[in-house]
Amino acid sequence: MTIKVGEDTANCTYVSVAPTTGISVDVKVGGGTGSGTDIVDYECTGPGATGETQNVQIKVELTMPTSARANQQFEIGWKGTYVTGQELQAPTTGTLTPKIFAYTTMTGITGLTSATGEGTLGTITAGQTIPLPTTAVSLKSTATSTGTATVKPGKLNFGANTATGNQPMIECAVQNDTELKTYPLVVGTATSTPTSSNTPTGTPTGTPTPTKTKTEFVTETPTSEKTTERSSETPRKGADTGAGGDAGPDGRMFLLAGSVLIMGAGAGGLLLRRRSISKG
Repeated sequence: MTIKVGEDTANCTYVSVAPTTGISVDVKVGGGTGSGTDIVDYECTGPGATGETQNVQIKVELTMPTSARANQQFEIGWKGTYVTGQELQAPTTGTLTPKIFAYTTMTGITGLTSATGEGTLGTITAGQTIPLPTTAVSLKSTATSTGTATVKPGKLNFGANTATGNQPMIECAVQNDTELKTYPLVVGTATSTPTSSNTPTGTPTGTPTPTKTKTEFVTETPTSEKTTERSSETPRKGADTGAGGDAGPDGRMFLLAGSVLIMGAGAGGLLLRRRSISKG
């Protein structure tokens, strides 16, 4: 009997004897598009170049971002679950650091080829199944242009080489890439964020800054000076002749004084002459 759910099918065998443990049907669930599978076949090699090879199957679910923007970092969620009987076993010797490095492949947008992220594993026991992270691993990348990319699960790396610190101890490469379910990733235009500026645009009109003026009042005390006042009197019913005799000496006084001197000189000369005649 065949059971079909969406694009996935599962074959079941009918038996006449009632099973005691029930019937288990593996139904594939994923958020991608198309008829691909979300069960990824991995070929895992390690530790080291001479390590053994293991065939591993992991059911991978990818969660796409809903608002990816060009030139802005976005995140893709990665969640993995082992297919029963196809788990990855830890090495029987050596120490494996509890780290997983997950990748996706991308096509459709120039320069956008992959996303990667690091997760933490559970407790690792030599020779036992390596536990996968119980929470989603965040894979990060940045697109430089807009468009729609096609995303698929990529390779996995486990642990790190203690000698170099960057060489994975176990490397798992995808074996069924063309059969995998794809996920669309839409990258939109970056939103511009307005920047605040304290510098005004244009020519500022400005408000004149008032200038403070200090006014000092000085009171002058008048000095004690005696001012001689002159008064002018005009004779009644006469012409205005000026100050007249009240104004002090004028030119007539000088003429009078000169006449007196001349007369005195003359008198003196006569007196001297008379004396000289008397003596002769």
